[in-house]
Amino acid sequence: MIVASNWRLSYGALERICYKHRSSWETLIPMNKISLPNNGSSLHEIVREEISRRIAAGVYKPGDAITSTAQLVAEFGVSSTTVKRALRDLRCAGLLTSMPGKGTFVKHRCRFIQELDVCMSSSLDNARWLDFQTKIELVSISRERVSNSTLSIFDPQDKVLVCIRKVIYADEVPIMYDSSFLPVNISDEIIDEFSECFIIDALRRHNVDVKDISLIIDSAPASREAQQVFQAPNGYPTLRRLYKSNNSTLSVFGVVESPFDRLACRIGFVSSQFSKIDKKK
Repeated sequence: MIVASNWRLSYGALERICYKHRSSWETLIPMNKISLPNNGSSLHEIVREEISRRIAAGVYKPGDAITSTAQLVAEFGVSSTTVKRALRDLRCAGLLTSMPGKGTFVKHRCRFIQELDVCMSSSLDNARWLDFQTKIELVSISRERVSNSTLSIFDPQDKVLVCIRKVIYADEVPIMYDSSFLPVNISDEIIDEFSECFIIDALRRHNVDVKDISLIIDSAPASREAQQVFQAPNGYPTLRRLYKSNNSTLSVFGVVESPFDRLACRIGFVSSQFSKIDKKK
């Protein structure tokens, strides 16, 4: 039996002491719980790995609600803080998602492939090939100055532009959040099409020649708006694509965010391109 003479010990410290003497911990809290391995890992890591194992083994299937925090506390014999930290790690890893008022669920995981181009329509083609129902939902069309510091790399002018924000879905699951900026003299006819297709596709339909395309691909925490769209926790990583295209009369630039576990980019090279690289050397 463990006797804690110094009651100024934190609950976490007492938990770690009891973990080293599991028989005493079980005496303090007589619950039906699994036996935790003593392999040097912290308690939240052990809980996290066990839940991950259950997801991989199909014990928890995509869309299933996982055991409640209270039940996991009883099962593992740890504190609620330990369980919540493990669940937070699994949400950040893309394995779980939380729905306010409903609980924590195993995420449906399917990664789509997008060709590295400014059109972004290849990801929808890939989703359709996998028999997913796709749609583009217009969020807003507004006139504003560029306030996103991420886009400063394109040296945007300090003037009012048309901003179009939209969400791209596959089977009702958001896979892209797109924010685009265009000059205010863009025709209303083209703007009306933005709710149905990507901006570059709409411009090409109207014989607007799009060229001089620049792409920057990086990883970054989700923006505030993207967090809301993807129901992602603060700091959740996204695949971010900054794009810009120009012609003699028109410049379009913007940023697309995707959850890191839902989208990947692909680029292909033909042998002649490698030959040109070798010649330059």
